Amino acid sequence: MITRLAYLGIRSPRHGDWPDLARKVWGAQVVDDGPDGAVRLKFDDADWRLQIHPGDEDHTEYIGWAVNYEEDLEEVLRVCAELGVEHERGDEELAQSRSVNRIVVFTDPWGFRHEVTWGQSSVPGSFLPSRPISGFVTGEQGLGHVLLLLPDIEEGHEFFSNFGFRLSDKIIVPGRLNARFYHCNKRHHSLALGQCPPGVAGLNHLMIEVNDMDDVGTGYELAQEHDVPITLSIGRHTNDKQFSFYHATPSSFHVEYGWGGLEVDDEEWIPRVYDRTATWGHVPGEGTQGPPGIMHPLREAGAVMHDVPEAATP
Repeated sequence: MITRLAYLGIRSPRHGDWPDLARKVWGAQVVDDGPDGAVRLKFDDADWRLQIHPGDEDHTEYIGWAVNYEEDLEEVLRVCAELGVEHERGDEELAQSRSVNRIVVFTDPWGFRHEVTWGQSSVPGSFLPSRPISGFVTGEQGLGHVLLLLPDIEEGHEFFSNFGFRLSDKIIVPGRLNARFYHCNKRHHSLALGQCPPGVAGLNHLMIEVNDMDDVGTGYELAQEHDVPITLSIGRHTNDKQFSFYHATPSSFHVEYGWGGLEVDDEEWIPRVYDRTATWGHVPGEGTQGPPGIMHPLREAGAVMHDVPEAATP
């Protein structure tokens, strides 16, 4: 069913701060604003992959996924109906605003809006990096991955497994981290779920991957040069072997900027459990002083259950 992360949409009062970050650190291309003034960022020949809409507070507006075949959208709607979650077919206006041919929408039990699409608009040879860079790993692997924070990741496992996500592995560090990682293509994971306190959920980070290790090194230096708060220093993960660093963004969530992530072969892959996040590096930095991501309260019987926590490790 779902085969890759297609795009991500965020709402933020600091949307105007994003072009400098994208150009000077990542090497992404800033294209024409959306109709509402949204900053649109391009990582490959797709029209755009990340939109930051203007708004009064930081909010995860939508997570865009893709399917390979138009008919798979009907399967998404069928599964949503069986699970009893809010869902609908998107109209032509919505599809055009997302630069896709067809779109369906559902809201998961934790309040995230998911847009499942087919026919993402793309112009061959149109990507122009904004700094010397080898380019980004996208294509059949999509934009990258997102890590969502949920109060019960076992419930999250049961839910998202219905949409084509397959477990890659787990990282469990008692008292500090409980996370699951899921693939839907060759990328080690396009979706990750991390445990957070009851009553809230959130978007912790987006991972974007470059084609060359040196692009990570130069990106790290540029992030420091432009005073971008580092969340985790350069290091290498235990499970997906990604060589990366993390930094805070103008809009509460984090970005992992990496290279060299493992690719999964379903015929041979065996999920494992790890007891640490990194084989080396990934030392917490000043960016960890902020929120763990764009958090929102969950509601039960119309009442807010808990306040948003102030800090966590991505």
